[in-house]
Amino acid sequence: MPKARVKIVARPPPAPGPVPGGIGPIPSGIGPIPSGIGTLRETGLHAALKRWYAQPGDEFEIALDGYVIDIRRAGLLIEIQTRSFSSMRRKLLALAERYPVRVVHPVPERKWIVRLDKKGRELVRRRSPKPGRIEALFKELVAIPDLVGHPNLTFDVAITHEDELWQQTGRRAWRRKGWCVVGRRLVEVVRVVPFADAKDFAALLPPELAHPFTARDLAGAAGLTLNLAYKMIYCLRRMRAIAATGKSGRAITYARRETATAGPLPFVS
Repeated sequence: MPKARVKIVARPPPAPGPVPGGIGPIPSGIGPIPSGIGTLRETGLHAALKRWYAQPGDEFEIALDGYVIDIRRAGLLIEIQTRSFSSMRRKLLALAERYPVRVVHPVPERKWIVRLDKKGRELVRRRSPKPGRIEALFKELVAIPDLVGHPNLTFDVAITHEDELWQQTGRRAWRRKGWCVVGRRLVEVVRVVPFADAKDFAALLPPELAHPFTARDLAGAAGLTLNLAYKMIYCLRRMRAIAATGKSGRAITYARRETATAGPLPFVS
């Protein structure tokens, strides 16, 4: 399966200016992340990623300009978003006007299906046969592709190993005999891939992809579903990393722009 040419780092890039300590589990000197504003709504995965990103001196759950910030590190705001970028669009637009903001989004490379009893005890554990793909980030990015390229906004995609927790909750799920996904649990962070602008996201296009190309061409070259290929194309077009060039039959064809840094579409709220 083709691999995209992306810059991969083992740890998140440091915040601007001197920051003590390193990335990883919270050292004993910091202690647990304090419970504060907004922590009651955190999922296990969200809280675990926050703990993994923590550095000495970080502040957690800070109220700022009418919003609650996951982590403030010197002048950098770090927002951990495990799903639905659409819910944070207004927040990002407001904060990025005044502060540098980094959005952290996890994409599971490897996943285990864990079935729990009603008391939360593990019954069965098996590895999912479906490998994860970094391109899955476009499923959420479709909500805010026009924000990519904002000078104060960057993204970290945390490639993870996760447990997907299933439980019989009494809700209707007849196809799964009553079993529903109730949460995600972090096993480990394998690596972090940083994205700053359209050029970084365009690097996920397979190098052997012919130009011009259709959505079906992209799906075949990258090993993606056609639905995900369409989402990827939509995002890259909104970032102005690619442009429509014409048609092949009924399918629209696309090609890279001469420079992927031509700039995103104007930011709109």
